[in-house]
Amino acid sequence: MIDLALVWVGIIGLGVLIYVVMDGFDLGIGILFPFIQGQPERDVMMNTVAPVWDGNETWMVLGGAGLFAAFPLVYSTVLSALYMPIILMVVALIFRGVAFEFRFKAHRTKYLWDLAFIGGSFFSSFFQGVILGAYIQGVETQNGIYSGGALDWLTPFSIFVGFGVVIMYAALGCAWLIMKTEADLQHKMYGLMPKLIMVLLVVFGAVSLYTPLSHPEIAQRWFSLPNLYYFSPVPVLVLILSGLILKACAQQKDVQPFVFTLGLVFLAFTGFVISLWPNIIPPSVSIWQAAAPESSMKFALVGAIILIPIILIYTFLSYWVFRDKVRIGDEGYH
Repeated sequence: MIDLALVWVGIIGLGVLIYVVMDGFDLGIGILFPFIQGQPERDVMMNTVAPVWDGNETWMVLGGAGLFAAFPLVYSTVLSALYMPIILMVVALIFRGVAFEFRFKAHRTKYLWDLAFIGGSFFSSFFQGVILGAYIQGVETQNGIYSGGALDWLTPFSIFVGFGVVIMYAALGCAWLIMKTEADLQHKMYGLMPKLIMVLLVVFGAVSLYTPLSHPEIAQRWFSLPNLYYFSPVPVLVLILSGLILKACAQQKDVQPFVFTLGLVFLAFTGFVISLWPNIIPPSVSIWQAAAPESSMKFALVGAIILIPIILIYTFLSYWVFRDKVRIGDEGYH
C-alpha cells in the first residue's frame, strides 16, 4: 500500500528544493548587483539567467499547488499565519520581474530599473527567509485554525533567517557567475565567494544552535541515540564542502564552486526536514493529520505524474541550450 501523504511530501519537497536552487542563484544575481558598478558587466550578469529566470519560478507554483491539493489544512493554516510576509515577497518578485524586462529596453532610466532589480531580489529573498524562520518557530493552531496574532511571524529569529537566506542566495549567485562568466567579472566573483561562504557558515552555526536550544523536541530528535550517529556527519560535511569551495576559488575552477555550493544548500535543506519531521505544521501537526482525503490525493497525483516530467524536460533543455559562458559584447537573450 502506497502512503500517498509521503509521496506528496516528496513531490512538494522536490519542488521546493529545485526552486531554492534555481531561483536562488537567480535572485542572488540581483543581490550581487551593488558589488558591480559597470553596466556592461551588469548586462552580462543578467544575460546569464535571462533565458531561464521566469521558468525557475514554475517550481514555486508547483509547490504551492501541491500543498493546496494534498495538504489543504497546511495551505489554509500556514498561509493565514504568514499572509503579510508572503504578500511582501510576491510584491518584491513583481518589482523584480518588471525590472528584468524593462531594464533591457530602458536607456535614460536604466539606473532606476537597476535599483528595482536590486530591491526586488533582496526583499523577495529576505521575506522567503522570514517565512522559513517563522515556520521553524511553529504555527499556533486551535482545532485546525490559525489562532496566533498578525505579527507572530516577526521575531528576531525570523529576521535573522531572512538575512541568512539573502547570504545563501548571494553565494549561489556568485558561484553561478563564476561558472557562466569570464575575465574581470569572474575574477571579482572569485574574490567575493570566500567572504560569502564565511558569513554563510556563521549563519548555519547560529541557526543550528538556536533551533535545538529553543525547541526541546528538536533537540531530542538531534541528540538522542541512534539519531546522533546519523546526524553527526552533517556539520562535518558542511565544513568539508566549505573548504572545497575555498580551494576551488583559490585554484580558479569554473564549475566546482557551484557544485559544492549546491551541496551546502542540500545539507541545509535536509537538516530542515530532519528537524521538523514528521510534522508539517510545527510543532505538532503531522503530515498524516494534515493530509487531504485519499481520493483527492490520487486525483491530483495523476496530474503531477503527467506534468512534472514535462517541466523537468523543458527545464533541462533550456539550461542545455544556453549552457555556454556569457561574455561582454554578446547580444544577449532578448
